[in-house]
Amino acid sequence: MNAELIEKIKKQGMDPELVLQQIENFKNGFPFLEITGPATPGHGIRIMEEKDLEHFHQTYPEKASKIEVVKFVPASGAASRMFKDLFAFLDGDGDLSKSKFVQKFMDQIEKFAFFDDLDEVLKSRGTSISDCLDRKDYKEILAALLLEDGLGYGSLPKGLLKFHRYENDTRTPAYEHLIEGMQYAVGKDKKVKIHFTVSPEHEEKFRAEIDGIVPILEEESEFTFEVSYSQQKKSTDTIAVTMDNEPFLEEDGSILFRPAGHGALLENLNDIDADLIFIKNIDNVVPDRLKGPTKQYKQAIGGLLLEIQEKVFDALRQLDEEISSDSIANAKNVFVDDLEGKLPSHFDTLPLMEQYQFIKGKLDRPIRVCGMVKNTGEPGGGPFWILEDDGSQSLQILETAQINLADPDSERHLQAATHFNPVDLVCGTRNYKGEKFDLLKFRDMKTGFITEKSKSGRELKALELPGLWNGSMSGWNTLFVEVPLITFNPVKTVNDLLRDEHQ
Repeated sequence: MNAELIEKIKKQGMDPELVLQQIENFKNGFPFLEITGPATPGHGIRIMEEKDLEHFHQTYPEKASKIEVVKFVPASGAASRMFKDLFAFLDGDGDLSKSKFVQKFMDQIEKFAFFDDLDEVLKSRGTSISDCLDRKDYKEILAALLLEDGLGYGSLPKGLLKFHRYENDTRTPAYEHLIEGMQYAVGKDKKVKIHFTVSPEHEEKFRAEIDGIVPILEEESEFTFEVSYSQQKKSTDTIAVTMDNEPFLEEDGSILFRPAGHGALLENLNDIDADLIFIKNIDNVVPDRLKGPTKQYKQAIGGLLLEIQEKVFDALRQLDEEISSDSIANAKNVFVDDLEGKLPSHFDTLPLMEQYQFIKGKLDRPIRVCGMVKNTGEPGGGPFWILEDDGSQSLQILETAQINLADPDSERHLQAATHFNPVDLVCGTRNYKGEKFDLLKFRDMKTGFITEKSKSGRELKALELPGLWNGSMSGWNTLFVEVPLITFNPVKTVNDLLRDEHQ
């Protein structure tokens, strides 16, 4: 890369060394991971018995009350994809018979939690939803819902859309996450700490929404809330290149940098100093009548992490006190039996000091417990066993793009997978000395993604950083637990809000 381009990169506030590495990634691509098999029940995925759930229901709240607990909610970005079909209709000829999606939306429009707000907008314009339906003026309804001079739902983030209707109230996902927080994310001093990652243009509206809710919840409960916000850091943006892997230049001569996917949020997660961090997507919420299983299993995965983490910490302290065959055997048992790790076949033949260094390196890492649901055909990542460079095997969440589908064994493992990643995580990010891990040190930069996009009619290649729960956490100790499908209710399109789980 010439000196002029390097100067441009610096002027745009980016690190030339990182950018050069990104360009190399475009040229060379990313290696596929070596799968040894899918994680399945009894072989990498734990099934919680009723007695386990009851045990954690009894023990988790008390343990959580003595530590710092945070709920981390990625909530960036507009909800425009939710309304893709509605926008297409708005831009079309208004013929309802051409869109089953819009037909369903109009047929059941009174079931949406935003119905009354939408009706108010139309009434302020001298009409109403029922008038528009009678006149078959569907475009007027959609314009009032989506555009800025109406409810503006087409440019709002998912977290601020009305999802659920109650007898005397309606709630947004942001509101529902606060309610959920009181059920399983209560830490020291009865504090509910929730952190939202938001886009800069939406932060003010998020704050207004939360500031209106928190005083009411605090008055009605024994808890206090501490809600914080962060934005995806500009420094995590990645360079875009032409199809020939040259920097993609804008019309003004500047280099195009693009947001690097949810993996960029590792920096935001790394800034949080807590004993226990729950991660859950903004749109995966349900009304109160269905929150029971979520609370039960969140307490279970949180309780499991704390119990196993204590065994890990004890084993590490023993290794610090004495490097002996006994302390190493204990550490090995914790790694194999409790963390379900698989050591390389030659481990027992290593000299004592090499065994010590190897097993300590394996235990002294961040830990996460991930809920997994049975696969129902949803696109996205799943749980697999991976062969590491050191001969050990680890549990990882993989996206399909990380799997070599041309390899018959990898394809067979993918087809044999039974579970799906619903993004239901709890993380332990402090070490046995109480110090915060630097999470960036446990990321595998060889697990990014390259996608093809376009800008101003020109094709380009874009680079996503290792996904937050994929390559960004590949160096963590991972446990998988089966959670019920009822705990996974994402809203990908507006009509998903018509499902029973959101009514």
